[in-house]
Amino acid sequence: MFSETAPNGKAHTMARYTLLTGSTGLVGRYFLRDFLQAGHYLALVVRPHGKAGVEQRVESILQHWEQETGELLPRPVVFAGDVAEPSLGLDHDACRWINQNCDRVLHNAAVLTFHGSDRQGEPWRTNLQGTKSVLDFCRKVNLKHFHYVSTAYVAGKRNGLVLEDELDEGQDFRNDYEHCKCLAEKAVRSDDFIDPPTIYRPAVIAGDSKTGYTSTYHGLSVYLRVISLALAATPVGPDGRRHTPLKLPLTGDEQWNIVPVDWVSRTILDLFKNSVARGRTYHLTPRVPLTTRNLFEAAYSYFNSYGVEFCGAGSTEQSKETIFDLVYANELSVYRDYELTDPQFDTTNLQRFARQHPCPDIDHALLHRYWRFGEAHRWGKRRAPDPTVPVWAKDLLPDVLNGQGNSRLAELLKLGMENAKYGLDVVGPGGGQWEVSKTGRRKAVASPGLPANGAPVLRLTVKELQRVAHAVHAT
Repeated sequence: MFSETAPNGKAHTMARYTLLTGSTGLVGRYFLRDFLQAGHYLALVVRPHGKAGVEQRVESILQHWEQETGELLPRPVVFAGDVAEPSLGLDHDACRWINQNCDRVLHNAAVLTFHGSDRQGEPWRTNLQGTKSVLDFCRKVNLKHFHYVSTAYVAGKRNGLVLEDELDEGQDFRNDYEHCKCLAEKAVRSDDFIDPPTIYRPAVIAGDSKTGYTSTYHGLSVYLRVISLALAATPVGPDGRRHTPLKLPLTGDEQWNIVPVDWVSRTILDLFKNSVARGRTYHLTPRVPLTTRNLFEAAYSYFNSYGVEFCGAGSTEQSKETIFDLVYANELSVYRDYELTDPQFDTTNLQRFARQHPCPDIDHALLHRYWRFGEAHRWGKRRAPDPTVPVWAKDLLPDVLNGQGNSRLAELLKLGMENAKYGLDVVGPGGGQWEVSKTGRRKAVASPGLPANGAPVLRLTVKELQRVAHAVHAT
């Protein structure tokens, strides 16, 4: 049952962890799936929210992926904290563990709020102060290897070609979100403790290119939802089509840089594990931007509708007040500043190091997939099921590690030798990762995280661990 291999089947040498922030948002959910599947060990800082504990929040995400993929996943080490607090809100023991077990940071925590009342609140608190706190924390726990998820929109209101290595060009910003993310990236670039950082700048992130899945309904999803709600309220005419007259002050040729979340995650993973690619900035932007005309043409075909007119940028021509007009005007006012053409983003670094995975086009088929998912999930109103955990592995460990069971698996877990140290990687719902040690006649002790000294690692499911516990009690 013992193995000298890591979860990805490669030789297990050093179980060094990546400290990940922002694991419960859309991109963070994909990081959890992709990094764990690739054999990376993760330690998470998760902000408490609502009644569910941080472990339950992470468990819910992992169970979603297990149900979708049919594959049991390892469980990360989870800490309750807040990136905007000193030491990320972590106690001394947590800080010491991170110092001893983590060798890199992937800072992804961010709040997508466009406007704040002051710089003490969001989005400034998480996006700027949180980033500075993470940088201070890196100094405290001696973490120099830093990866940061920024945004392409640190470019603000710039026009023309935006280079990957450019940042502060004296540009104005549409909102507080862009401004604070720009200042946060400046803080990362200027920090004199960390090694030259690797910076990822995704464009507007949409749902999964294969399934349409999303957990948040911002950006493109707002337009899709508004179009869906408006057209659903429009009766079908005698010809079987919906007449939806709407005059837009746009040309139809406006280009929007939108990228699927699964491509963003896998591209960042590829760059993350490529040591030659470190220390650079990457625009994660599409090969072919979505145009406003393509968006509405996709809507025409999906909803079997017609009647939208592009009257030209700045047009004051008004249509009659229809349901479409009212919904469109009220719901999308916050995105008005983004309806004009985006800048063109240079992708020289991206093409050099990640060209093997070209960005999927946001075409009619993918837009239809997004509409189907959004409607099926009631545009975020359909509540995700609570995680099902019949038993937590951590509750079984005391009996399993120090019991007198006679099963072969129980004996292997105990190792039957003094000064034993090994890793216990329990996958699936309720699992976890521990380092088990036994010195002299002392009882075996389990501490969070797999060992970093090349010790053997036993990987098993929670059900297998539960059978061991039952065997212990039967003796």
